Amino acid sequence: MTEQLLLSEKSLARKWGISHKTLQRWRWLKTGPAYIKIGGRIRYSTDSIKEYEDSNLHQAPTPPTSPISTSIAQKS
Repeated sequence: MTEQLLLSEKSLARKWGISHKTLQRWRWLKTGPAYIKIGGRIRYSTDSIKEYEDSNLHQAPTPPTSPISTSIAQKS
């Protein structure tokens, strides 16, 4: 069995540059990364953090080619 690192609510909030209140709101809304509650304390596993980050990864759109640069390339 692999031992997993668990981050506190405040540690994760610092890592992501958000308020720990945001994480609390996400839990209340049943969104955000999966968490573990042990003895009244909230912990986030590195696996659930990575999974959440991967599921929210967005690629920047490829900028469209301008008609001007296309016509210049065709004349050359």
